[in-house]
Amino acid sequence: MMSLTPSRGCLLDLPWEDILVPHILCHLPLQQLLSLQRVSKSFQSLIQLYLANMRCFDSSQIGPPIPRAAFVNLLKDNEVLQQLALQSCSDWLTDRELLPVIGQNHHLHHIQLKGCAQLSRHVLVAISLSCPNLRRLSLAHCEWVDSLSLRSLADHCKALEAVDLTACRQLKDEAICYLVQKCSRLKSLSLAVNANVGDVAVEEIAKCCPELEHLDLTGCLRVKNDSIRVLAEYCPKLRSLKVKHCHNVAESSLSILRSRGVELDVEPPLQRALVLLQDVVGFAPFINLQI
Repeated sequence: MMSLTPSRGCLLDLPWEDILVPHILCHLPLQQLLSLQRVSKSFQSLIQLYLANMRCFDSSQIGPPIPRAAFVNLLKDNEVLQQLALQSCSDWLTDRELLPVIGQNHHLHHIQLKGCAQLSRHVLVAISLSCPNLRRLSLAHCEWVDSLSLRSLADHCKALEAVDLTACRQLKDEAICYLVQKCSRLKSLSLAVNANVGDVAVEEIAKCCPELEHLDLTGCLRVKNDSIRVLAEYCPKLRSLKVKHCHNVAESSLSILRSRGVELDVEPPLQRALVLLQDVVGFAPFINLQI
């Protein structure tokens, strides 16, 4: 006799690779997925399959700083990553942990390594050789980036659209010029907090990158008016320019950009005047203003 009570199915009965991984697990936070591994051996196998097919890995989604051993275990079988964000691993991440991940993932187009100070130039060379389709790269506060490794990046990753080189203080005008000559598709570039960057680099950026939309020159003390005028002439798509603490850039050179509606990040006029006065007389004015 046929039972009238419907049988109850189990989540794990659904096809793993066709349904669970691409259509269900992808909508759950990574931290919850890792917790599911403790439910049963079957769930552990399912999550391992998901991790091996994961397209995007952001270490900050796991919560507290991820342990070194856990990081290695999570990505050891993955060869299809497209996005990799590791800023929350900056305290311990070294070449030893990262190079294998880069070496086996050739589809990466977005890499975030902000503040990962314990890496070396070998990582940037590995990225350039393994990730030909790279479009976005953040190396902010990675002082190990040098001109030779940046040249390798420029030679092999010509599809780059956004590069963050904030506080990469080894880089000088020559290295930046080489980068923009090879990577003319750049839309966003940060050279902030680098006193070695000057007019030569900015003028080359303007002439080589007509698609440029965002440029951060915060704290680039050698940048002056002439290069800003060249920027205004050659970059019609520019939407934002940061020149805060660029004391040699005057309002006159910014006026054209301002009239075009470009978003400008500069000191208020009175603060700029006080800074210039301090540079001239050699001491701070005897005025305490809240600006």
